[in-house]
Amino acid sequence: MTLARLAPVLFVLLWSTGWISAKYATFFAEPLTFLVVRYGTAVVLFYIVCRLGGVSWPKQRSGWLHAIISGMFLHGLYLGMVWWAIGQGVPAALSGIIAGLQPLMTGVAAAYFVGEKLNAGQRVGLVIGFLGVAIAVLPKMLAIDSASIPAYAVAVNVLAMVCVTAGTIYQKRLVKDGDLRAVATLQYVGALIVTVPAALALEDLRVDWSLGFFATLAWSVIGISMGAIALLLYLIRRGDVSKAASLIYLVPPLAALEAAIAFGEELTVPMVIGTCVVMVGVYLINRKSKAQPIILKD
Repeated sequence: MTLARLAPVLFVLLWSTGWISAKYATFFAEPLTFLVVRYGTAVVLFYIVCRLGGVSWPKQRSGWLHAIISGMFLHGLYLGMVWWAIGQGVPAALSGIIAGLQPLMTGVAAAYFVGEKLNAGQRVGLVIGFLGVAIAVLPKMLAIDSASIPAYAVAVNVLAMVCVTAGTIYQKRLVKDGDLRAVATLQYVGALIVTVPAALALEDLRVDWSLGFFATLAWSVIGISMGAIALLLYLIRRGDVSKAASLIYLVPPLAALEAAIAFGEELTVPMVIGTCVVMVGVYLINRKSKAQPIILKD
């Protein structure tokens, strides 16, 4: 089986574990502090990979700049805001629904900024996918006292979806060339530019340097920051950004299943039904179409 076929499946599996890693990480460090250590480790490891692989770095200053800026949005602002919002009291269920906004935002933005033309089936798929996420996690969210959820934290979580959508579009338009390993290294430099000041301003930089911390860090860096992100960059470069973003729909239901296994959280009937609906939506978005996307030329 080719990488083109395996990449979407592997990406969803790896990216969904980010929710589990985020929960484990809170046992050992504050959210932004953990991300600083994670991003810094990712920069070092990716740089070693680039040196050993003889990777060519961008020849022009603009190539470096575009990669760093895309990383500021895709990693620094997006994950930083999501993790911070959850740390402030936004439930994972509500965060899952908010995450479902990203494919919708990306589908609309891609039509304007990248020139991707979605057919009727793909537009319906975007809506069905969001409904599936809502079915899967809304019952659990309704059981939570909404008065205990800070409105400002919810707003930050929504803003995070805007940032990752902007980063995805920016990546597609302006980070078209260059070795993906070099791009990923520079992107994590961009993530640090955002996350380090935020951690210094908002947290006490508490870290419990235990075996659990290093185990969580190892998976977060190797499995997610290196594995999942490399696959996402590959998918964005290879195809339509709306199709790549639609895979995010599968993450909240799959993360709920993983949480049921890892933490004993309840796996409800709506979660199962919602996951099936999500799969229908993702299929409609990603199935082959005779219509070709229109690419705007710079």
